[in-house]
Amino acid sequence: MKLYGFQLEVLKKTEHLNRVAYFLDMGMGKTFIGAEKMKRLGEQWNLLICYKSKINDWLNHFKKYYPETLSFDLTKPKEYMTFFRQTRDGASLGIINYDLIARRGELYMLRGYTLVLDESAAIQGERTNRAKTILEKMNPKNVVLLSGTPTSGKYENLWPQLRLLGWNISRAVYRQHYVNWDRINVNGLPLSVPNKKEPYKNVERLKRKMREHGAVFMKSNEALELPKQNIIIVPVRRTKGYSNFQRERLFVVRETYEELIADTPLKLQLYNRLLCGAYCDAKICAFKDLINSTRDRVIVFYNFKKEFDIIIDVVRGDKKWQNKAFERPISIVNGLTKDLKAYENENDSITLVQYQAGAHGLNLQKACIAIYFTLPLRSDLFEQSKKRIHRMGQTRPCHYYIMTCTGTIEDKEIIPLLGLRKHYTDQLFIEGGSDD
Repeated sequence: MKLYGFQLEVLKKTEHLNRVAYFLDMGMGKTFIGAEKMKRLGEQWNLLICYKSKINDWLNHFKKYYPETLSFDLTKPKEYMTFFRQTRDGASLGIINYDLIARRGELYMLRGYTLVLDESAAIQGERTNRAKTILEKMNPKNVVLLSGTPTSGKYENLWPQLRLLGWNISRAVYRQHYVNWDRINVNGLPLSVPNKKEPYKNVERLKRKMREHGAVFMKSNEALELPKQNIIIVPVRRTKGYSNFQRERLFVVRETYEELIADTPLKLQLYNRLLCGAYCDAKICAFKDLINSTRDRVIVFYNFKKEFDIIIDVVRGDKKWQNKAFERPISIVNGLTKDLKAYENENDSITLVQYQAGAHGLNLQKACIAIYFTLPLRSDLFEQSKKRIHRMGQTRPCHYYIMTCTGTIEDKEIIPLLGLRKHYTDQLFIEGGSDD
């Protein structure tokens, strides 16, 4: 395996450290850097925690580049038991997903091992079950954190990763020194939230302390000559029922007579988003026009099952959408299916990717066009999704078509929110500035 120069530079910069965080921009090969660091740390026992959808990718990576390392899928009971029983010389690696670690008590007894957290932002929020399990019950000797979006724009949630790096700062002190808090009342209860205009302070000091504890920050434009990214907003008119829904909190789906009743704030948000996607005929027609305008590979990002059903009908040429002449090969990545055969083999394929299942880690640089049928609420998913096509190996300019209903939750709330969080996430990647 041959690493790029910047990857070797990152490893050299941290060669004297046994607890490191590689907070590198998406598409810079964190998999290669993290695996190589684990190998160089030289422990017999190694544990890698990742999202469930990434387990096979990591297994294949080690089988291909480190065949001497015996790798186990710890989500499978038989391999889980074999991992603890084997006594061979040489390195062993167990790979498990975040949601299972709380139910695998034998892992708490491991000592003297290297712990690798892929997409380490998964443990932001120290009160989550996964974060408490890792911080309070696991005892690694070495730690390797990998993330392109370590904070999702929320520095207040960074503390668990800092503790894993060995920075002995309490949660209370961290939040006091690096976050500007405001006190508000919600339903009569006091609540602390970051100030909207200036949520964070002492950012340069925070970066300096993180570097001292093994964190490396790097943007892709510092190390790679990647093609230009072009963001194209595709405005569409909102559905006629959207305004009525805001007043009456009720919408009746014409085809099925299903009633959308927004009797809670969460339902109001959910149905507002559905009215901007699956129940918006103008957006569906605009989407049809977009995919019919090119015969190149296209990646389509979506949120909900109802959106998936509509998109599939359009791409397959359902009679309702009068699209039969443009039927295209389809690949799917969601919670139930991961099938990239059409993407890999067909130049005119359409690949449907659900954010939670596919925004992280997929290599889709054969495509240079991405369509956002709807947007996610989390900036890390949005930023990660853009890097599926804009990464090492991409030679063409990348085009992102962001479909948005005007005068709705999409352009009034979600787009500004994603932009704001990206602004604060990017501050961690900026190496300049003084250290106070």
